[in-house]
Amino acid sequence: MTRAASSLSGDEVAALMDELSDISFDQEGAEAPKVRQARDVEPYALGQRKDRPVAHLAHLERMNERIARRLRDVIEPIAQTRSKVDPIPLETRRFDEWQRNQPDYMSLSLFRVRPVKGMMMIAIEPGFITNMVDAFYGGTGNGLTTKGGEFTPSEQRLQRRLADAIVEVLTKSWAETFPLQFELSTHETNATFANMVRADEPVVVQSFTIKPGMSRSTRIEILYPLSLMQPIEDEIAARTHAGAGGEDHEWKGKLFSALDNVALPVRSVLARPEMTVAQLLALKPGDVIPVNLSQTVPLLVGNRRFAEGTIGEQDGRAAMMIERLNKEVLK
Repeated sequence: MTRAASSLSGDEVAALMDELSDISFDQEGAEAPKVRQARDVEPYALGQRKDRPVAHLAHLERMNERIARRLRDVIEPIAQTRSKVDPIPLETRRFDEWQRNQPDYMSLSLFRVRPVKGMMMIAIEPGFITNMVDAFYGGTGNGLTTKGGEFTPSEQRLQRRLADAIVEVLTKSWAETFPLQFELSTHETNATFANMVRADEPVVVQSFTIKPGMSRSTRIEILYPLSLMQPIEDEIAARTHAGAGGEDHEWKGKLFSALDNVALPVRSVLARPEMTVAQLLALKPGDVIPVNLSQTVPLLVGNRRFAEGTIGEQDGRAAMMIERLNKEVLK
């Protein structure tokens, strides 16, 4: 780069001097130069953030459609009518926030998740259970919208049946990528007593709207701790990337076949006599250079010693007989 090309233009020098003129270096107590401050800056400690955008739970999001189809197969025999099951995009919320938004009476089934450590919860509206009992015994299934009393024995049986069926759906869905088992821990009817995680911990809410026939729609929610889902998502993503870069045996075979026909420079050095510059300059045709031949000579591939052997004759031609190989140099 020339000197002229690296110099500032007149306009650039003027702009620089304008900036420097606002700064005083004369007084020790002079006011510090004003610096533009970034807006909306928040402190951030690496590795200590408790939540993550839902976009990072890509695998769980992709499972939604599959789970919805299997839930429909569970609901329709009970409702005795065609049912519509639609997945809702995942939500990440603090657990206490989710608790505050729930009615006083709910069907809450808590399960331990194996082999990982954590809990999963299935939340079902009690009115839906009552209506499904009504539909199962030949009613319209479109009666109650809310329920405040205790479950009847029939409703309790259907509640357990629904929870078990949903767990079976989840087990099948997870088995395809990351096998999980769900062990029943307890049933609750008030979200305040559903001790799934600490109140301030984030949970992932996987929701599905269900509309059996002409009945009103309801919602089933499946809750996972975010701290449980993140390592699973990371491992599944790592497996996916590793699988994408797996070995292509056909390509590898073709590569080896092509390498078999590559021509390499192979040579041998019989002797390495040493001469001074004066001796080299004094050489003339007819001069004889004495050499000392060793018992073995190297076979060089490029600059690497591939083998050693002895010099002889075969079929009237000079030849080399290999006595020792060193194939490791080509690896």
